Amino acid sequence: MTEGAPRASWFLARRLFLGGIALTYALAFGSLLVQVRGLFGAEGLVPLAERMQLLGERLAGRERLEYPTLLWLGTGDALLVGLCWAGLVLAVLALLGLVPRLALALCWVLYLSFVCVGTPFLEFQWDALLLEAGLLAVLYAPGGVRPFGRDEVPPADLPRWLVYLLLFKLLVLSGAVKLTSGDASWRDGSALAFHWWTQPLPHRLSVWAAGLPAWTQRAGCLALFVLELGLPWLLLVPVAQRRLRQVVAAGTWLLMAAIFATGNYGFFNLLTAVLALPLLDDHAWRTLFRRAPEAPAMGLVAPRWRAPLLALLAVPLVFVSLAQLGVGLGWLARTPAPVRALADGLAPLRSVNSYGLFRVMTKERFEIQLEGSVDGTTWRPYRFRYKPGDPARAPVFAGLHMPRLDWQMWFVAFEHGSGQRSRWVVELLERLRTGTPKVHALLDENPFPDAPPRWVRATAAPYRFASPEERARGLWWQRGPSEPFLEARGPR
Repeated sequence: MTEGAPRASWFLARRLFLGGIALTYALAFGSLLVQVRGLFGAEGLVPLAERMQLLGERLAGRERLEYPTLLWLGTGDALLVGLCWAGLVLAVLALLGLVPRLALALCWVLYLSFVCVGTPFLEFQWDALLLEAGLLAVLYAPGGVRPFGRDEVPPADLPRWLVYLLLFKLLVLSGAVKLTSGDASWRDGSALAFHWWTQPLPHRLSVWAAGLPAWTQRAGCLALFVLELGLPWLLLVPVAQRRLRQVVAAGTWLLMAAIFATGNYGFFNLLTAVLALPLLDDHAWRTLFRRAPEAPAMGLVAPRWRAPLLALLAVPLVFVSLAQLGVGLGWLARTPAPVRALADGLAPLRSVNSYGLFRVMTKERFEIQLEGSVDGTTWRPYRFRYKPGDPARAPVFAGLHMPRLDWQMWFVAFEHGSGQRSRWVVELLERLRTGTPKVHALLDENPFPDAPPRWVRATAAPYRFASPEERARGLWWQRGPSEPFLEARGPR
């Protein structure tokens, strides 16, 4: 520390980080709450009762530890809803600073309970990221009922550095996979020209971004690599650490703001921004809040057992994360056997993960349209809340909500032309044909409000953003000719 520099303390930084994780949990559980019965309930698309029964028949004894979920106790709709409510309440308690360590630990247990059996709707990278960040939050959080205040125990340094490592891993691997994938569009800077209209759920500002000049798209691609692949390395520079951490935080927040402004990614952008909060110490935060910097409180003395216990818990997390970085950056051909054993032991927790979005840029877009018919001749479309459908309907902003069916339909479109069909998509059509209310609740509009249709089908059509001239005529999308995706299904 240079002479005259303020002494670094992390009381406020820790509180902000833990509050950010708690807020993310609240958003995740709240978003899942309104979808859980339609996705996983008894009449849902992938009923967890059936899945747990199959797992129970296949696994015995210690094998069940591969799926550490409270849903072994039951899978009724009331329990699924209750677990979401419990997670939401616990997240609010942690956000208010009440029993933060216990509340965050229980949030992690509850979210893990859903994620480890929630395929395919709970296997997005931000679900894995929330589990990993949530586990670090438990290590970082103070114990007690109301631990924040004048007698607060000073934050340990090790959990903060584990958060730095997670942010470093997330950003660097996200950049590395784009360059190592072999996709020429990332290398020549043209990827963003495709990204705005081929990403899963664009919104109105995505249309604006797609209209920017070509040089802007290439500059944006270069800036993305600078922020993902270049900026995080400043954390390893031994001099001017305080200033460099602030630069990394600012760059991370800029990147997340840009992604949030041009696409719907649920709580991912918020969660990543939260990981950067501990990069600023209390002096920096008080300066930002325009409050006079205060001398750090002495607080209580941490118990002697805390440091060795944290070190013991951190060792496997650090070694596995470093191996993931080494493999992702091409520095290691494979994970060393001892570290692989550690990784295998941690795998059931789904909390030490590798990352990398948009490894290969999608360069065409197909949309799956679901339709119903009373007579098998006249077809009426079902409308999703956020997924593109009607070309005259503007792309919708979802905010921090994660519409999991709409997102998953983007992946289903890749099955077009493959001859393969996900089982749950077939189940979705059947639920529409039988008029299942909980599945209809996942959609925006039911074209058969009085009685379900006798016939249902799915078609696929190419989409891309409409031209400025077409938008002047009220169109937001160009839609090509439709082709059969799932043939019409009617009464058996």
